[in-house]
Amino acid sequence: MFKHHDKIERNSILLLILTVIVISIGGLVEITPLFRMETTLEKVEGMRPLTPLELAGAQIYKREGCYGCHSQQVRVLRDEVERYGHYSLASESMYDFPFQWGSKRTGPDLARIGGKYSDEWHVRHLINPRDVVPESIMPGYKFLPNRDAGISNIYDDMEVLRKVGVPYTDEMIQNAVSDAAIQASNDRESAGLIKRYGEKVNIHDFDGNPNKISEMDALVAYLQTLGSFVDFAKFETLRSKSDKKTGDKK
Repeated sequence: MFKHHDKIERNSILLLILTVIVISIGGLVEITPLFRMETTLEKVEGMRPLTPLELAGAQIYKREGCYGCHSQQVRVLRDEVERYGHYSLASESMYDFPFQWGSKRTGPDLARIGGKYSDEWHVRHLINPRDVVPESIMPGYKFLPNRDAGISNIYDDMEVLRKVGVPYTDEMIQNAVSDAAIQASNDRESAGLIKRYGEKVNIHDFDGNPNKISEMDALVAYLQTLGSFVDFAKFETLRSKSDKKTGDKK
């Protein structure tokens, strides 16, 4: 092969064809395994699809371009793990369409922001970031408490997401509007919502106004979920599981 290398370099058409073939083979080797999700996603306990209210918040997050300044991916680097917490798992983004990993951090990473601050902190921060972070250059979103969260048609979005793999059931979709209203309330019966989505659902008035389900309610509900599903105290990496199995055999 090497003795024909000079001939390949001198023939531009042949070089182009061989380059395309090599790139195609490399691309197939990398892409093909991704069509089998079970081989690329490490199964973890606790992951669930977003509730209707949280889904509405995720849409507001994307609409306002929050991903442009905030990533949602803690890399496996010591300084990032020490600052933000456990490194991100692929499974944590399995229901995100599109995923929100981001590529730039003007502000801090938000992958582990859920439960770190109170709802009141988030509301103040979103209205005027300088109230809680004096050096912040983030714009304020004063309109969020005054705008309706738009949950009346959220079931349409859930139907679409189900088609691409998010495990929304018929019951979840049928109860979407009422579930969103229940989650944003302090005094409604929530047993059905918890049955459908599990115990790790924040249920209360997020924006401080019980008379309105606002975009602030939805966005704060979404932010409070980030990084909160997986209990990393119980999480075992594939490597540690493999080491255990090896130890058992010994």
